[in-house]
Amino acid sequence: MVKNIYLTGFMGTGKTTAGKILSRRLGWDFVDLDDLIEQASAKKITEIFRDYGEAKFRELEKQALVRSFKRSKSVIACGGGIVLDTDNISLINTRGIGICLFASVDTVYERVKKFTHRPLLNVNNPKQRIKELMAVRRPYYEKIKYHIITDAKSPEDVAKEIIACLKNRDSDHFS
Repeated sequence: MVKNIYLTGFMGTGKTTAGKILSRRLGWDFVDLDDLIEQASAKKITEIFRDYGEAKFRELEKQALVRSFKRSKSVIACGGGIVLDTDNISLINTRGIGICLFASVDTVYERVKKFTHRPLLNVNNPKQRIKELMAVRRPYYEKIKYHIITDAKSPEDVAKEIIACLKNRDSDHFS
């Protein structure tokens, strides 16, 4: 069975946008893990956070990740916090091809500032919150095998770079 590609990284790094382009170029399916969570729970992500909290969301996220292993030839965009559960990192790296997208705090802020559906950024100073969350998550993101920096790159260029990464998987560093 062909392994799936799991795109990880902080919100606003391009997982969904570049992932859709990548899936088209490969002729694979595109799946957003958040969509699988919403379908299974019959609730929006914002409602899950509001009604049950982040811990419940992370539980549902892990269940959706495990269900995704039944798929093949899929590009799967994971939520930015999926790496907080180190079991998820191990599963992504062994059951699929994990690629982490990185971007600077400024880039992420510019990409997400107009969206109100980001529960973790509904705070007084979202840019500071991005900085704090990225600092906490960075060591986890670094455990994903492959890395691509998305600052100042178009989603098309990111997809091309992911394809190049896949063609040269024996190398340990991609940026």
